[in-house]
Amino acid sequence: MEFSGLKVAETKEINENIYVDLDASGNLVAMTIEHARQQASLPSLSYEQIIDKKTPDKPFQRTTGSRR
Repeated sequence: MEFSGLKVAETKEINENIYVDLDASGNLVAMTIEHARQQASLPSLSYEQIIDKKTPDKPFQRTTGSRR
């Protein structure tokens, strides 16, 4: 999941399957959840695209779908 278009300065491992990318100020840029389908019991997933006024060429997204 991407939260901003800022440059990643550091990646921190939360656990063996979750990583967060931080900018130079320590703000969250992105999060990676490996093997999410196996780790979560989600009946569906949804997302929506959101345009950031600061970086309109890199929209955020939220989606909708069923887990299969």
